[in-house]
Amino acid sequence: MSKNKTTGHKAAHSSQRKKEVEARSCIRYRCGLTNTIQDVLNHRPGWVEVKDDAEWDFNWCDVGWLRENFDHSYMEEHVRICHFRNHYELTRKNLMVKNLKRYRKTLEREVGRLEAAKCDFFPRTFELPSEYHIFVEEFKKSPGNTWIMKPVARSQGKGIFLFRKLKDIIDWRKDGSRSEEQKDEAQVESYVAQRYIENPYLIAGRKFDLRVYVLVTSYIPLKAWLYRDGFARFSNTRFSLSSIDDQYVHLTNVAVQKTAPDYDPEKGCKWQMQQLRWYLTAKHGFETVQTLFKEIDNVFIRSLLSVQKTIINDKHCFELYGYDILLDQDLKPWLIEVNASPSLTASSQEDYDLKYRLLEDTLHIVDMEGRLTGKEKRIGGFDLMWNDGPVYTDVGLEALGSSCLVANTHLGCVNDREKQLQQLLKPFPGQKKT
Repeated sequence: MSKNKTTGHKAAHSSQRKKEVEARSCIRYRCGLTNTIQDVLNHRPGWVEVKDDAEWDFNWCDVGWLRENFDHSYMEEHVRICHFRNHYELTRKNLMVKNLKRYRKTLEREVGRLEAAKCDFFPRTFELPSEYHIFVEEFKKSPGNTWIMKPVARSQGKGIFLFRKLKDIIDWRKDGSRSEEQKDEAQVESYVAQRYIENPYLIAGRKFDLRVYVLVTSYIPLKAWLYRDGFARFSNTRFSLSSIDDQYVHLTNVAVQKTAPDYDPEKGCKWQMQQLRWYLTAKHGFETVQTLFKEIDNVFIRSLLSVQKTIINDKHCFELYGYDILLDQDLKPWLIEVNASPSLTASSQEDYDLKYRLLEDTLHIVDMEGRLTGKEKRIGGFDLMWNDGPVYTDVGLEALGSSCLVANTHLGCVNDREKQLQQLLKPFPGQKKT
């Protein structure tokens, strides 16, 4: 197809989409959650909530609803839903590691070790009870090291503990040796055993991790957006390896930290991503921090590519992932986990404002109203990071020279979204600008 024809086809498609939107007097949405997303949907002009079995155009559901209903739902062309069918390939701890290991092996075989080394951002991990014997071999190679046990399908720090002795996890070994019939009677909960990062980067003596938001609107081709804002979640207690049983030292989950006796809800335990980037730049310099954030970008891209062929792509689906990244003393980023349902419940007014903006911009990108061209590289606080290949920024390319390509990612940078959205989102004829 010639370029002119392609352009004409895209314009016709955009025009058709707008006609479809105008034909519907409103966008009917269903929402299975009662937090910030409900507020964002309520305030969106022309959107109306429907209940129970009524027909809907947009569904922000939880993963339980998806599991029970997705396969039985007929969806028209325009309909959108907030999860991919088998999202768990990236968001279950054991499957994420399995897919990353497989992807790394493929890269080593097809491209070489140097390329495969770019996937070395997750700790040594084994699934228990199924990989217990392989785990024991690895454990014995480095006695005295700290390991962390996590249930593969739980969140908010539930069921997690640290250990240094095999006897602490003997129950999983017993479960792993049971017969198939016995397993059917009472399903063993799978865990991952993971090398604990013993040298985390500390600020004021406290451990923290990063929560970063990535929006995927398509897997084939892969199209992924990175949000500029995010936050660092701090533990409430100073870090020490002498107390491996103290969750307040080792787990940064807000659900855990807010139960600490000296937790201050007004002060909270979060820093905005901009604040963290400023701090690190002041301490380590611009170049070092620029390199760190490029390595964090690499974590997002490689993890998404590792499941690209596994996730069932569907034009009706999109997914807002919450990535958890830990930095060590050498400023190396480690991928801890990816969440399919990152918490949208606010822990403070500042947290509410961040999540409100994030969700509002997510809806702008999903574009039920048909206001976009599909060529945008930035929408509100989101920057297009990958579009069937790396995306580069347009700004300053001439000055820098054509050989100097700058990635279109701005995590922890200024988020002047209101101004950008005013320029980008033109109202329909007859519609007042909101």
